[in-house]
Amino acid sequence: MDLIPSFTVDHTRIVPGIYTSRVDTLGDQKVTTYDVRVTKPNVEPAIDVAAMHSLEHLIATYLRNDPEWKDQVIYWGPMGCLTGFYLILKGNRAPEEIYDLLLNAFRSVEAAEEVPGTSPVNCGTYLMHNLLMAKWHARKFADYLAENAGRPEIFTYPGSERLVTGDGRTFFDS
Repeated sequence: MDLIPSFTVDHTRIVPGIYTSRVDTLGDQKVTTYDVRVTKPNVEPAIDVAAMHSLEHLIATYLRNDPEWKDQVIYWGPMGCLTGFYLILKGNRAPEEIYDLLLNAFRSVEAAEEVPGTSPVNCGTYLMHNLLMAKWHARKFADYLAENAGRPEIFTYPGSERLVTGDGRTFFDS
């Protein structure tokens, strides 16, 4: 079975940033999945589940209400490893082209007085939210993005080096 592309990223070298995870063609439309990595995997603690849930609600609401981008947004949701999010947009833009959108989205969390969609009618786990920790993570990531905007490594995946056997098979160690 082939290893999926997101598992070929070297998680020992990736830093927080905005990366193109994959580009798909659906009919005549390009669709791009972005890896929005908020913490450094296996070094920094994972984002608390309740804070992650709140960030999902807050930023999804921001993205789907942004006048310039709302019609381009297909999906915003958390990574299972709790180190970041996936953003799926129509089209195929370089990560640098969505930098301002994401910086503004994370900055918008600071002004939030409540997390949208947190009633039992709107949310499957409506009691599992933490606005204060969501604000802390959002501020930390937004400040990091602002401080590192000129660094190419926050936009380019570090790939894993994989041995290719003589017959063309890729070797994956454990």
